[in-house]
Amino acid sequence: RNSAYIDYMSHTRMSFMLENGMDQRHLAEYNLGPVAFYEHMYYFHEFFPGQPVTVSLQLKGLSEDGMYFEFLHNFYDEKGKNCARCEMMGAWIDLTERKLTGIPKKFYEKFNALEKTDDFRILTKENTRKYSQRPQDL
Repeated sequence: RNSAYIDYMSHTRMSFMLENGMDQRHLAEYNLGPVAFYEHMYYFHEFFPGQPVTVSLQLKGLSEDGMYFEFLHNFYDEKGKNCARCEMMGAWIDLTERKLTGIPKKFYEKFNALEKTDDFRILTKENTRKYSQRPQDL
């Protein structure tokens, strides 16, 4: 079930946020919510139900104001074999204005303290347009 990989990644990110004081109550104080732009999965080796899985969380990119973020997740089996990888990009939205927004310094510092990938970069709006996808109305 491919959606299980997405679930594991979401749980990994949520665990990080909860452990660092970014629970729903604290996000609501700042009127913030996360928005996923994409999650690109790469599968290398199959996992089976009940098999132990370790999911990593690394910071691949972050804008100077924390508005945009990019994570790298690797999936490992019990022997440490890299079985899958996902690149995820998203942003923060003001839940009232419905516009993208930066995050408070205390949240930014938590994200910026994450382990970074070797190719970590400072994100800009242009990075979010990497795949040139635009809506095509009916």
